[in-house]
Amino acid sequence: MSLIAKKICMVGPFAVGKTSLVRQFVESLFSDKYHTTIGVKISKKQLQIDEHTLQLMLWDIEGVDAFTELRASYLRGAAGIMLVVDGTRPTTIGQIRELMGLVHSFLDDVPLLVLINKCDLKHEWRFEQSEIHALQQEGVTVLETSAKTGEGVEAAFRRLAQLMLEVQA
Repeated sequence: MSLIAKKICMVGPFAVGKTSLVRQFVESLFSDKYHTTIGVKISKKQLQIDEHTLQLMLWDIEGVDAFTELRASYLRGAAGIMLVVDGTRPTTIGQIRELMGLVHSFLDDVPLLVLINKCDLKHEWRFEQSEIHALQQEGVTVLETSAKTGEGVEAAFRRLAQLMLEVQA
């Protein structure tokens, strides 16, 4: 059985939970302390999908905003993208299409999942479901996660790994 290395880039605005999602997935840990990612932080985790063993290289990329642009060099070689937004901050939901456009301008035909993080605070979500529904109608996979409770985190990484294997086949 061979080990298949895959690079996954975590992309999204500042403070949406990219680092916390990676930490929850890799270490099953969550911290309420916020630490800004500067540049990129790389973590690894092995994942078994059917008969395949994947070595996931998780690139936790600094938040994207008006002052920080997404660097093509960070995305180079990526086999999958997790675009993370914060369900409690509608402005981050509004950035999905712009970020998808940026990613697609650097990478062609790479599996991409949109994660709406902080589903443990669903009672505080303030965005139009129609925006998400429109993305789903266009074939974009949108999943809900909570880095805090772990809800949906493993499933999201497994889903992206499965999509990456399908593209490879």
